[in-house]
Amino acid sequence: MGKVNLTGKDPLQKRLEITNWIILAILVAGSLVLRSSRFSLGIFCGGLISVVNFHWLYRNLSSYFTKYAHPSRAAIMLLYYIRLAATAFALYLIISRDLVDVIGLVIGLSVVVMNIVLTTVLTLSKKNRLEEVG
Repeated sequence: MGKVNLTGKDPLQKRLEITNWIILAILVAGSLVLRSSRFSLGIFCGGLISVVNFHWLYRNLSSYFTKYAHPSRAAIMLLYYIRLAATAFALYLIISRDLVDVIGLVIGLSVVVMNIVLTTVLTLSKKNRLEEVG
């Protein structure tokens, strides 16, 4: 199998990773002011799980596609199921021990989705403004 050569991270990937942490910090800071510490801890834990999951997915896929030009679907799916099981286990521990507010946890788990939606809207609006000027 031939190797694919990727050098460095894509600028969009870097921006997404940084923005994930910024959104999480804003949500936690806002919830500390407006809600209970248990709610804020839920946002923090959910956001941490979400951001780590996003990074883990990126690392798995980029390392696998860097090593192999035609990676096996089974190997990629195995990594996916391992990540899913680890996430499920972490969520099970957090929820079963009643450590955090579940609504805060769900909001935190949405950090990456919020970031992707925000990035898409900003990118499309920037593209539309450039088309209007050109």
